[in-house]
Amino acid sequence: MTLREVEEATNRQVSNAYLSQIENDRIGKPSPNILHSLAETYAISFENLMEKAGYLMSTTRRSDDDRHGRVATFAEYNLTEDEESELLQYLQFIRSRRQAHDPT
Repeated sequence: MTLREVEEATNRQVSNAYLSQIENDRIGKPSPNILHSLAETYAISFENLMEKAGYLMSTTRRSDDDRHGRVATFAEYNLTEDEESELLQYLQFIRSRRQAHDPT
């Protein structure tokens, strides 16, 4: 497919100019939304693209202390760094409450 054909196939969600920048390493980490559109267009694994872009870690290499690769959970909301930080703080609060009530 040409870059323009990909642009059309993604309903213009991914411009041919943006694709060109990805191909020429001017954009090293496309957003999860872009990767999702490309995965659907090329009929390839979204998770694989997310891993290659550095959003997810391979499950074969992940330890219990590593993030679980769910960075894209709220990707459709285009959260700011502050919003993501707030969500992570709230999650920690919920987990700490659960641990306080769970004697195991």
